[in-house]
Amino acid sequence: MPKEVLVSRKHLRVIIAVVFCAALISVAAPGQQPDNEGFKDPALFTRMPVFYGDSVQEIQFDAYNFKVQGGKEQRVEGHMFRYLYRWDEARGARPSTLQVMRNYQNAAQRIGGKVLFENDEYLTLLVAKGGKETWVSVEPYGSQLTLVIVERETMKQDVVANADALKGGLAEAGHVEVPGIFFDTGKSEVKPESKPALDEIAKLIKADASLRVYVVGHTDSVGTLEANMKLSEARAAAVAKTLVTDYGISAGRLKGMGVGPLSPVASNDTAEGKARNRRVELVKQ
Repeated sequence: MPKEVLVSRKHLRVIIAVVFCAALISVAAPGQQPDNEGFKDPALFTRMPVFYGDSVQEIQFDAYNFKVQGGKEQRVEGHMFRYLYRWDEARGARPSTLQVMRNYQNAAQRIGGKVLFENDEYLTLLVAKGGKETWVSVEPYGSQLTLVIVERETMKQDVVANADALKGGLAEAGHVEVPGIFFDTGKSEVKPESKPALDEIAKLIKADASLRVYVVGHTDSVGTLEANMKLSEARAAAVAKTLVTDYGISAGRLKGMGVGPLSPVASNDTAEGKARNRRVELVKQ
């Protein structure tokens, strides 16, 4: 007599869930064009069922010029994806350009997104969620559809100026920017990933016993002038304190100063300009 197989309610629920999820996986019916190998839809959107996935390109950090109001373009930097879909006649009638755009527009608006631009060729969407901006360009053309998605972020600074470069900048201009010093938004604590840049500042100062510098903090223009002046001074003071406590540099050779948004090196009208303006400089005393 065969043994009975007893399945607990918990295990039964797991089995049902697995079967249900498997049923949701997009599998081309006989006669339909399947997705090309390795293709995956974006996390933000499902697809229109009459398209199959042709190709997807992912670039860790790049930029794309999105169409925005007034016929202008907005350069957005971050984690970029480019998806190419193609219409498959066996899956159904080819949708119009307007139908494609409205589908993506409605999907974005349901999760709080908004339309930044629309014409007969392009639709630009912005979804701000979880502290991250996702920019989407919907570009239908004939029987194909291209989606360009950029998850906006500031590039991780992998290269820092070495001590010789900092010395040269001070000698030539009397001041030099120090890339690679990081803070959380609105905070003045120096982040641990700033260590390579701090190592080079310490090397510079220790190599010249007569060198004294101002550590100068800069911000963008977001927020009030008073708040930015305080923040920039607190950040400069934090850098100076770290150099004293962690590297043994005499406090008398460093002085932290903050100038807030008063000395920009780029326009604060763009995200890229704001990022450039948030910086730390050394100024020779």
